[in-house]
Amino acid sequence: MSQPCKRYLMYVAQNYSYAMLRPLQAAIREQGGEVCWFVEGNEADPGYIKPDETLLTSVAAVKQWRPDAVFVPGNVVPSFIPGIKVGVFHGFNAGKLNRRGREDHFEIRGCFDLYCTQGPDTTERFELLAAEHGFFRVAQTGWPALDPLFSPAADNPYRAPRDERPTVLMCSTFSRNLTCAPILYDKIKALAATGKWRWLIQFHPKMDPVTVKQYKQLQSEHLQFVETDNVLPLLQAADVMLCDTSSVLLMFLLQRKPVVTFRNQAPASHLLNVTEVEQVEAALEQALLRPAELMAEIEQYCQTIHPYTDGQSSLRVLAATNLLVEDGRAGLKPKPLNLLRQFKMRKKLGYWKL
Repeated sequence: MSQPCKRYLMYVAQNYSYAMLRPLQAAIREQGGEVCWFVEGNEADPGYIKPDETLLTSVAAVKQWRPDAVFVPGNVVPSFIPGIKVGVFHGFNAGKLNRRGREDHFEIRGCFDLYCTQGPDTTERFELLAAEHGFFRVAQTGWPALDPLFSPAADNPYRAPRDERPTVLMCSTFSRNLTCAPILYDKIKALAATGKWRWLIQFHPKMDPVTVKQYKQLQSEHLQFVETDNVLPLLQAADVMLCDTSSVLLMFLLQRKPVVTFRNQAPASHLLNVTEVEQVEAALEQALLRPAELMAEIEQYCQTIHPYTDGQSSLRVLAATNLLVEDGRAGLKPKPLNLLRQFKMRKKLGYWKL
């Protein structure tokens, strides 16, 4: 007698969750599982659901469907939704501190049964936390969101195979204290005018519109400004990156490609960090040479944050999840009741039934 296929819920609270969870959805479908999506609150747009995907529009519908597991890129998920709760993270540990002065990446909120970590630098901390709390497990799987990064895209619109010039990707965060975009504008304008490199420019969606407008006006045969919710094809198309303290640089490094940073808040040996505008061009030229010492530092760093380059992290997450579904949390303590947090989530979702 064949076993019934498992059901997996994709829990979305922000628009970036769609691209992060779709590699998992693909892996589940290949194994014959069922997938539905649920959108929490008003910050994520259900309009991003594709025609071949199924959206459950209420908590009641989710409870009726009864998922075996729930995949969550965010920090919290209601306990009144059925299924094993799996934390898959919405980014790498950037050292961000929360209001309590603690590293937010490692904040345990009592919502999850399983954390699927990206690499050794976070796995060790989560394993210590699992031993301390006793109500969740940890599996180092790699990050499903990056699976497509390690698979060549045949129709990448940002590649220019007939253009032999190196491609420089400039990315910048929106924070006034961290962004390099306004400071480097005149320099990028001058470098683009020389035509010696092909430029791709992409900023955080919350970037100052004035800065966005300025850079859009630079578009030419040498420079393309890109607005997209999926940066992976851009990362694949570029040879080097120019960035500031945006976390997107970590994904670029994982391709074993060099990154030049401008006034990075945490400069390290795997980055070519500069602090003056006039140092940018020379640093990019150095990065394009891929110096052996720098590339060795990048390799060592990648091994700590995400050692996988096989594009199979979704399969590892799925295997760890299925193991816990089949074990039924055997050996784990009950999760905390989290009464105040659950009350807030019930209020947010308008659901008061048991």
